[in-house]
Amino acid sequence: MDATSLATLWATIALIIFLGAVIYLKVPGMLAKSLDTRAAKISSELEEARRLREEAQQLLGQYQQKRNEAEKEAADIVAAAKREAELLASEAHKKTEDYVARRTALAEQKISQAEREAIGEVRASAVDIAVEAARALLAAKVDAKAGADLFKSALQDVKAKLN
Repeated sequence: MDATSLATLWATIALIIFLGAVIYLKVPGMLAKSLDTRAAKISSELEEARRLREEAQQLLGQYQQKRNEAEKEAADIVAAAKREAELLASEAHKKTEDYVARRTALAEQKISQAEREAIGEVRASAVDIAVEAARALLAAKVDAKAGADLFKSALQDVKAKLN
C-alpha cells in the first residue's frame, strides 16, 4: 500500500466514524426537528402577517367608509347652511321691501294729510276773504239791517257749500 491509499483508507474510516457519531448522536433528527421548528415558526409568522394584513384591510375599509360618510355629512351640512342662508337672505329682502313699502305708504299718507290741511287752510282763508269782501261791498250798498240779513244768508250759503 502506498501512502495515497493509506490516506484514502484513513479518510474513509474517519468518514465512517464521523457518520456513525452523527447518527448515534441523532444529529439528523435534531436538524430535522430544528428545521421543523423553524418552518413552524415561519408558518405562524406568515399566518400572523396574513391575519394582520386582513385586519389592516378591514380597518382601511372601515376608515374609507367613515371618511365617505363624513364627506357626505359635511356636504349635507354645507347644503343645509346654503339653504338656510338663502332663506335668511330672502326673509331679509322681504322684510326690507315691507319696511320700504310701509315707510312709503306712511310718507304718502303724511303728504296727503298735509295737502288736505293746506287745502283746508286755503279754503278757510278764501272764505274769510270772500266774507270780508262781501261784507264791505254790502255795507257800502245796503243799510245796516238789510246788510246784516244779507250777511247771515251769505254766511249760511258758504257754510252749506263747504259742508
